[in-house]
Amino acid sequence: MPSASPVSPAPLDPNGGWHTFLWLWSSQALSVLGSGLSGFAFNIYLTQTRFPLESQKPELAAALSLTALGWALAAIVGAPLAGALADRLDRRRMMLTCDLLNAVLSAGAVALVLSDTPPIWLFMLFTAALGLVGTFHGSAFDTSYSSLVSKERLPRANGMMQTLWSLSGLLSPALAALLIGLPALARSGGASSVLAGSGLAGLKDGVPLAFALDALSFVIAALVVWRLRIPSPVRADLAKGAANKPSLWADMRVGWTFILARRPLLHLLLTFASVNLLTSGVGVLHPLLVKFTLAPDLGARGLTVETGLATLWTAMSAGGLAGGLLVSAWGGLKRRRVLGVLVPMVLAGAAQALSGVAGTVLFTAAAVALFGIMTPIMNAHSQSIWQAQVPSELQGRVFSVRRLIAQFTVPVGTAISGVLAARYAPGSVLLWAGLLMAAVSGLQLLNPAMRRVEDPLQASGSAVRV
Repeated sequence: MPSASPVSPAPLDPNGGWHTFLWLWSSQALSVLGSGLSGFAFNIYLTQTRFPLESQKPELAAALSLTALGWALAAIVGAPLAGALADRLDRRRMMLTCDLLNAVLSAGAVALVLSDTPPIWLFMLFTAALGLVGTFHGSAFDTSYSSLVSKERLPRANGMMQTLWSLSGLLSPALAALLIGLPALARSGGASSVLAGSGLAGLKDGVPLAFALDALSFVIAALVVWRLRIPSPVRADLAKGAANKPSLWADMRVGWTFILARRPLLHLLLTFASVNLLTSGVGVLHPLLVKFTLAPDLGARGLTVETGLATLWTAMSAGGLAGGLLVSAWGGLKRRRVLGVLVPMVLAGAAQALSGVAGTVLFTAAAVALFGIMTPIMNAHSQSIWQAQVPSELQGRVFSVRRLIAQFTVPVGTAISGVLAARYAPGSVLLWAGLLMAAVSGLQLLNPAMRRVEDPLQASGSAVRV
């Protein structure tokens, strides 16, 4: 395959680049918080409004699985095209367009939850659209901030990104619970006159409010991105008058060629694919664990299902926030970063196994928090390895294929979790999945290919140029 074309990156002052990254990070933090609000509210809508009865456990498991599958399948299928376009188009415009599309989708979700018992397939289409737009935004975003930030600051930037998701997960359950309860408060005799006269009393619950705020957060994020200067590599092979311009299809193949020719990176990727298979069902299993397995403990403590689910979500996010802050302040390992991936993986698997057999809300939350701490540590080290190993002008195409390979097991794991959870105790599924994750990750510590993942970049076997 022809060698990669030289690029002319747009010049950007390093300090100015970091300043731009902070603005970009802040705008995305707002939209991620909005998505956390709507995501939590959507889970409550399914578990408490659509399928509130214990006899509806199979229907609830199916709804949770199908909506998660819609998102995952669309994100995976769209990844190669998204990556190819991220290396061809203006990345700032891609992010701006995706933010606006997400705003429109969230506004549409308001209409869905306000209607009477909309079919689940409509929600599946909605989550699929979110997944597709999200993968295009992610391809543009991931390649943009690695162009803004120096290699020395990449681990810190990656830690900040991990902290962003965790902070959202920490704040969104409480905020979503507050929003969901506002209509009931407006109908109560003790509601303030302002709240009582706001029209909220006519709503069944506050789920539509969460989606409306999500839409607003995407609009604000789009306005911030519109004002930023974000460089995109200028590819000489696509310049006007260039001979043998590569087709879009050829660009989509580049990522495959690059990864398949480099065995250590492929081993790292397949390890993440295995872990994603074993952890992707958490979104299905946790609501079922709370609603059925932890119900006696919740009842003894006078807690509701919403509170129990919020406790687990908050514990996961608090752990993730702690792990993200640790990586951001520490900067991560400078050498042998693969240990920063694999050791946390083993500990995360053990934590997931414990969460399935803890038996009480508090012990389950503690295990979930440990899982949350490990996640940003391993993700930040993995992202730093890839950003250091892949040239900037190839990152869109390579990272999209990386995402596809690592996450193609997500819909499989989600579907399997839904099937198993409908027949067996969700805690048992979490236990065995966690034990397998710890075993798979531990064996990779003995894999010689994984120890070479940070060696100077070269193709395995015969020379392959991309």
